[in-house]
Amino acid sequence: MINDPETGSVRAHAVRSGSRFPVGASAVPGGINFCIFCRHATRVELLLYDAADSPEPFQIITLAAACNRTFYYWHVMVEALPFGTYYTWRADGPRDTRSSGHAFDPDSELLDPYARAVSDVLWTRPALGQPNPDGHKTHRAIVTEPLPSSSRRISRGLDDAIIYELHVGGFTRDPSSGVQHPGTFAGLIEKIPYLTQLGVTHVELLPVMAFDEQDVPPATAALGLSNYWGYSTHSYYSPHPRYCRDPARAPQEFRALTDAMHAAGIAVLLDVVFNHTAEAGETGPVINFKGLVNDIFYHLDAADRRRYRDYTGCGNTINCNHPLVTTFIVRCLEYWVEELGVDGFRFDLASVFARDQRGELMFDPPLPWAIESSRVLSRVPLIAEAWDAAGMYQVGAFPGMAWAEWNGRYRDVIRRFVRGDPGLIGAVATCIAGSSDLYADDGRLPNNSVNFVTCHDGFTLIDLVSFESKHNEANGDENRDGSSDNLSWNCGAEGGTGDAQILGLRHRQARNVMAILFLSLGVPMTLAGDEVLRSQRGNNNAYCQDNSLSWFDWTPTEAGSAMSRFVRELIALRKRHASLRRRYFLTGRPSPGQTRPDAAWHGERLNEPGWHDPGARLLAVTLGGEAPGETALHVVFNMDDCARTVQLPAPDGRHWRRIVDTARDSPHDIVQAAQQGAIESDQSRVEARSVVVLEEAS
Repeated sequence: MINDPETGSVRAHAVRSGSRFPVGASAVPGGINFCIFCRHATRVELLLYDAADSPEPFQIITLAAACNRTFYYWHVMVEALPFGTYYTWRADGPRDTRSSGHAFDPDSELLDPYARAVSDVLWTRPALGQPNPDGHKTHRAIVTEPLPSSSRRISRGLDDAIIYELHVGGFTRDPSSGVQHPGTFAGLIEKIPYLTQLGVTHVELLPVMAFDEQDVPPATAALGLSNYWGYSTHSYYSPHPRYCRDPARAPQEFRALTDAMHAAGIAVLLDVVFNHTAEAGETGPVINFKGLVNDIFYHLDAADRRRYRDYTGCGNTINCNHPLVTTFIVRCLEYWVEELGVDGFRFDLASVFARDQRGELMFDPPLPWAIESSRVLSRVPLIAEAWDAAGMYQVGAFPGMAWAEWNGRYRDVIRRFVRGDPGLIGAVATCIAGSSDLYADDGRLPNNSVNFVTCHDGFTLIDLVSFESKHNEANGDENRDGSSDNLSWNCGAEGGTGDAQILGLRHRQARNVMAILFLSLGVPMTLAGDEVLRSQRGNNNAYCQDNSLSWFDWTPTEAGSAMSRFVRELIALRKRHASLRRRYFLTGRPSPGQTRPDAAWHGERLNEPGWHDPGARLLAVTLGGEAPGETALHVVFNMDDCARTVQLPAPDGRHWRRIVDTARDSPHDIVQAAQQGAIESDQSRVEARSVVVLEEAS
């Protein structure tokens, strides 16, 4: 207890023993119930603050094991405590880190792992090997008001999904966005009309759970850079405070976003990071888990439990398949769905979920099955990045039944094909047809494959066709970070150029990538900004670039507007043709009510694809209709550096019309069929490095 600075009187709230449920800080009749899990603690304190920057707590409550501990839970109820109160925990206990992994420090103030809102106003991440900041200068949790129930929900799987991956801050932080609250959930709400006009069905948000923006290497920090992407989570229940106008109302502000997205018919997916935390390795800071459950929550080296096993490249690895950790993760995901309105998840480095407590591969790991078996989570899309940083690669084999996967193989094959690598026709056809080689043998479907060519990690689309080497010098690591194997082609010059011929080819190549993506079975995912040719000037690892290099620039350009129109019309084409969104793999037989086979493959001559031609760079396919009355499509992918004349299948009693030709400039690159004249010939010229789509006239 201390004197209240405003009244000068002693201020203290009465306390009761409280309850072990619910965990975290929760409103109960008469006050706020606080509870944390800490099995080996011998002494626990709760510190209460008036504000994010209060220099001292107004009350410190010491919990007694006799009345404030139930099993391994410590709890207390504080009477008449207002919402908006800030709090931390302190825990003391064994310090034999080498043998047991216990890392208690009675002086470290700890974040509640179940905090619904947090503040980082006073946080200063310590230098490697240095102790945490002195005194009370650390993260603080915030007591939040309960959320009202919401009737707005989107029950939508991935069958017809078009995913748009975006960064909440970077989408509106540039002054050109013109929003009232740039870089926030509120700012993103203002841009929902743009998303609906584009035609996307799902937004996939880069990490929005509270993360440590200061978690960057020392040389990067010295340049004034920060952790921009957010793959450094410390508080899994809390929206990131910087994305909020008022961090104390973080749950309400995030729920306002999901409600607004749902009102517009858009589902919200979250990119979540349950493979490591912001606490890093042995020399990393103590934020929450290290000071409470270090021996349970992390993979520790059995020979010396001071050392953290690192399968993530980030200093530590979450011990996901420990029963208590599995429960923590499942309950957290359920909270984001039930309370905050989230419609699904993408799991970063999800192959960590397949490791046992020794770090070895498990045949049937509990966590993936527990997630997809949850009463709540079984109804939402679950997408795995099916690899980790220690060599485990499970694309096509991620454990579980319902999981979709980021298809890294699709990305690599299509990148190589578009840049002109020969002899890939069979692999390209397999990718376009939904990657049956990865998913059909165990009963999965095309929509288990999330197809992408670019994402936040790597080159943007225009950089993919403008650079052959990464240019990450601005990151402070002498260009050693980021992948050096980008499967890219600069079209004749590295980076910026005024050569109109090279620029024209780059724009054509960008259209080729988008056309292939939206003409493929599976779930297409695009990176925000690719539709306007956003460049990062060759930086393929912009994780620390919270500046104009990464931000979405809303200033219109002629090339960007043309590309945006092309992508918008491609999405409309995909929505118009069920044959591009088939739920099942191709069979070579007609769909019910159709006369054409669902697919017939060709080369320059009909029914003669170059499966075994090591020089082949052209592939054609005729897609029969899927829905009743749906017309056929004939698609030619010519990534050769010369034009070809291809045979056309006979129209089914009608004629063909050219609706897509990436060799043509806007607005002739994609048009409605009614705007095109009939093709009377039985053959057609296809220009070099182009994609052509013919639609059968109805």
